[in-house]
Amino acid sequence: MTNPTRRAFLGAASAATATAMTTSLASRAAAAFSPRPTDVAVEDVSFEYEDYRYRAPLKFGGIVVERATILNVTCAVRTRDGRAAKGFGSMPLGNVWSFPSRAHSYDETLAAMKALAGKIRDITAGRREPGHPIDINHDLEPDYLKAAVDAARERGLSEPIPKLCALVVASPFDAAIHDAFGKAHGLNCYRTYGPEFMDRDLGDYLGPEFRGEPVGRYVSPKAKGRMPMYHLVGAVDPITAEDVEKPIGDGLPETLPDWIAYNGLTHLKIKLNGEDLDWDVARVAKVERAAAAAQARRGVSEWAYSLDFNERAPDVAYLLEFIDRLKAEAPDGFRRIQYIEQPTARDLSVVQPGELAPAARVLPVVADESLTDYETLLMARDRGYNGAALKACKGQSHAVLLAAAAQKFNMFLCVQDLTCPGASLIHSAGLSAHIPSVRAIEANARQYMPDANRAWEPRFPGIFRVTDGTMDTSALDGPGLSVV
Repeated sequence: MTNPTRRAFLGAASAATATAMTTSLASRAAAAFSPRPTDVAVEDVSFEYEDYRYRAPLKFGGIVVERATILNVTCAVRTRDGRAAKGFGSMPLGNVWSFPSRAHSYDETLAAMKALAGKIRDITAGRREPGHPIDINHDLEPDYLKAAVDAARERGLSEPIPKLCALVVASPFDAAIHDAFGKAHGLNCYRTYGPEFMDRDLGDYLGPEFRGEPVGRYVSPKAKGRMPMYHLVGAVDPITAEDVEKPIGDGLPETLPDWIAYNGLTHLKIKLNGEDLDWDVARVAKVERAAAAAQARRGVSEWAYSLDFNERAPDVAYLLEFIDRLKAEAPDGFRRIQYIEQPTARDLSVVQPGELAPAARVLPVVADESLTDYETLLMARDRGYNGAALKACKGQSHAVLLAAAAQKFNMFLCVQDLTCPGASLIHSAGLSAHIPSVRAIEANARQYMPDANRAWEPRFPGIFRVTDGTMDTSALDGPGLSVV
């Protein structure tokens, strides 16, 4: 039972923190920031779509997905001192993940996201005041969120477009500006987050306890050389040959042991249902048996898992029982788990303070869908989460700011995928490679949308052709987001 005195204290503390942040940010916003010759103004924005069918269905959050729409954005900018550049951003729209709805179909939520993309394009193109990309995104986000409200109303939706969904739509626009900014200065964007390019510091975005700290303090200017790659084991993916009902026959692996041999895998992310304890425990145990046999054939003794419940676990009691049963039934499988992702509801207001703490004392428990801003990160910590998932699909600006906060709070950090192909995978991999404490990269599109990667493979073979279980991220120090 939650202590009511403690709950009241936490509520008062949160309110005081929010008041202090609001006052501080308002006063800083009123201050005159010094124009810099490095600032960029947006001159033009355009976008287009690509559509792909999955080679195999992917099930998460109780829904099977078989297709994807990619939003590609090009942005032209010019610095105050006259240098011009174009940047590129790309992201799957991911409507099933970012706009789960019982009232609206896949096509309806996708159409709403496309309508919002047009509005965000116009808002971004109308921004003429030069600034740093993080400042531009920070200043425009309230307009983006208002546009989401307008788009839902204009399309007659019975449900609002969630903030998470609006972040996904805005993310390639934000990425394109970061990419253009770095290219205008001939620098990787992770080298442009220091005081020589930014008048504001973290205190202006996150509150007084970050005063005086540059954004660049929490990112690495040079990418890590190699990083392990997480392979996804979806809830309907075949594990063994006996699970293959209808072979795809396209030359790519069709079972988990075949994928392990094909990519030299050492990291597996396992999707779970969260509504059937027997199935969830049996699924991890089956993956462990198949992986153990495959790794033995390769002479590999150490590999890792992450577990993703996609918010489906009803409560922490379910999670704790799952942990106890897995320890008993598949102890080696349990030993390999690095972290558990978003086990319960994304709406943190229905989660009690400290509710996830008992599980977080056993393993890192990572918030993902819940995180849409700094305030939700604070709420997640209060609910007992001790980890945070960064995602390129929530925006580059969003990701680097939350990465700073999470590192200051000593939280476990990971970067997760939205089945990102092509330029969006390069963006996501670059984020993983430049956040110091992130240990691995997720890359699912090679399994589900390989056609979307093929044009990129010759240009970035270290990212798109994996044979030893790792990505070569050393090439991700190029100008902008390295998407060249």
